[in-house]
Amino acid sequence: MNKAFQRLTALVLVLVLTLALGACAADTPKATDAATTPATQPSVSSSTENTTAPATEPEAAAPEISGLTFREETELLYAQCFHLYRYEGGYTLIRIVDGGDFLVVPEGAAVPDGLDGSITVLQQPLNRIYLAATSAMALFSAMDAVDAIRMTGVQASGWYIDAAIEGLNNGSILFAGKYSAPDYEMLIDQECDLAIESTMIYHTPKVKEMVEDLGIPVLVDRSSYESHPLGRTEWIKLYAALVGKEAEAAAFFDRQAGIIRQLENFENTGKTVAFFYVNSDGSVVIRKPTDYIPKMIALAGGKYAFEDLVTDQTATSISITMENFYATAVDADVLIYNASIDAPISSIEELVAKDALFADFKAVKEGNVWCTGKSFYQATDIVGEMIRDIHHVLTDGDESAMTFLTKVS
Repeated sequence: MNKAFQRLTALVLVLVLTLALGACAADTPKATDAATTPATQPSVSSSTENTTAPATEPEAAAPEISGLTFREETELLYAQCFHLYRYEGGYTLIRIVDGGDFLVVPEGAAVPDGLDGSITVLQQPLNRIYLAATSAMALFSAMDAVDAIRMTGVQASGWYIDAAIEGLNNGSILFAGKYSAPDYEMLIDQECDLAIESTMIYHTPKVKEMVEDLGIPVLVDRSSYESHPLGRTEWIKLYAALVGKEAEAAAFFDRQAGIIRQLENFENTGKTVAFFYVNSDGSVVIRKPTDYIPKMIALAGGKYAFEDLVTDQTATSISITMENFYATAVDADVLIYNASIDAPISSIEELVAKDALFADFKAVKEGNVWCTGKSFYQATDIVGEMIRDIHHVLTDGDESAMTFLTKVS
């Protein structure tokens, strides 16, 4: 497909999408909030970075691919949302739970004849990637592979990863529009060979379809569904398979795993921690007990305030009413405000301004309210630092030694 034809196709698709989205907006009823208790099914926050969680996938034999000889499956210590199957000749089959199969074909090698149509081919070299999944940038940086990223869905002002900011400033990385409105012409002109999206793309499925219609494969990062913080970091092995950086990724991950193993020796303090932010509609967004954030709190020696929450919701971020949040978290020893999604708070007055009920909270009265930095969600390469920070909070440690948390007073 030549560029001129691709560009014309892109323009037509943009027009079709614009008309389709306008019709959908007119026909879609306004959403309503469901008032629930922690023991019932809460409504999902509209600002969550997730949609539906992957089903638990049983152990499966390596996919049989005609013409290829299976060699081994890469061992994953924490990640549960993907598998890596290795074949002779340098081929790798990436299987993402609820996200499809991708065959990485070495540079100069042929695509196997008769390949199942459900498998997406990724022909190396992959060095003109459009990266809209912000949590992946730190992992590319950690294995010195940022040069594989040609475009991104976030402008320099929205990045907290030095390599991304530097690339955007010097022109080696281009801003190609946010995930929901990419610059299709730029994707074509820059010969984009892969789009890496977060699960937010499922909110705009037509965009995903349009990118694929241009002949650009789309891989959706589902690392935010990992139940262990190191599960997110272990996605570096998936990205290493794309760009041939397996040795660097393995070395980096082993170092991070060693740090976490040291942190697992933290004594349980018995203190409870609520991790949340307040939506613009007044509801409070918390994390499911099976999410990696409660696991971080446990590793740090704390107890997640909502560890007994029962819900059938599949999203890892859950919206509940302030009354229900109050009922469970009013006596929590520590409040941590999640500013990686919402704007940071710098004073107790700002928190109370969101809802006067916060004045009654034990943590507010005792001065134990903290706020994450905006960089927290993007920093998948140093999850151990957040665990250390929470441990410092629980043990009255030195605030100056913290990376992500700031005290709110």
